[in-house]
Amino acid sequence: MVIDCHAHFVSPSLLDAVRREDATFPSLRLVDDGAAFGFSFSGGKPTRPVSKPLSDLAGRLKWMDNNKIERQVVGGWLDMFGYELPPEEGARWARLANEHLLAAAKSQPRLIPLATVPLQEGVRAAEVLREAHAAGFAGAMIGTQPKGVGGVLDDPSLDPFWSAADELGSALFIHPVFESGDNRVHDYGMANAIGRITDTLIAVSRIIYSGHILRYRNAKVIVGIGGAALPYVVGRLRRNYSLDREKLGDPDASLAALYYDTLVHDPKVLRFLADQVGADRIMLGSDMPFPIGDVAPGKIIEQAGFSANEVASITGGLAQRLFIR
Repeated sequence: MVIDCHAHFVSPSLLDAVRREDATFPSLRLVDDGAAFGFSFSGGKPTRPVSKPLSDLAGRLKWMDNNKIERQVVGGWLDMFGYELPPEEGARWARLANEHLLAAAKSQPRLIPLATVPLQEGVRAAEVLREAHAAGFAGAMIGTQPKGVGGVLDDPSLDPFWSAADELGSALFIHPVFESGDNRVHDYGMANAIGRITDTLIAVSRIIYSGHILRYRNAKVIVGIGGAALPYVVGRLRRNYSLDREKLGDPDASLAALYYDTLVHDPKVLRFLADQVGADRIMLGSDMPFPIGDVAPGKIIEQAGFSANEVASITGGLAQRLFIR
């Protein structure tokens, strides 16, 4: 079974529900241009409009067929996660999104859903994660910056969430958010090309050094975009660790405990990733339907020169173990 471990889907029924129920979310403002709408959470910068491909199930299934992909792991759209909402409102928002994503997956079993959780508060995030597992989710897709721009995943207030993920054995896909936190990337298309990398690199480096990756290692943490430069900078991470071993988590042990997708756009880089972390930690990923993603994710695996057993693991074997309960 070929499985794409990294994709995004917004159910049309969720968009309908948001239009009907937006008045029940006082900190939400819909930004409607007539053809599509985006969001402003708690008076923040409006998101991009929800693009048609995010909700086009027929087009998605056709793309999957063309790429010989049998199933696809889908999280929501990070722009919509609403971490800036007040905690109670954020929990209701996450539950609404999960309800509609799970319904879509039940009606189309080729989709494997990942929940969203209200990371603005650890206790509520833990509650929603437990509910999601009870409903049939294998885990959650989480953004790099809880509580909005500048938020960190090692915030002590999130410990209840990490403890719940560890107890449940959750698959946690860490994904960059709408704003990287660096205004220098807002030209030349660099928000996608570079900003997503630096955002993820900083977020995950923090939970490596804080000890989260090893402390909560029963949670299966997946880092998109091929590890977002972590395998390339591990030498510097290691050197920094050697200067303060008593206070920092071990980067080598942490990288060995993480999982990665193939979204690196260059077979030589994918081969390097496998040499650094092991081919058994890597899964096919497309970031579908975004233009910066891999439109033919099987090709890079063919070109990287993996063995037949490695290909079987990368294209579906590992994803089955992590995401299918």
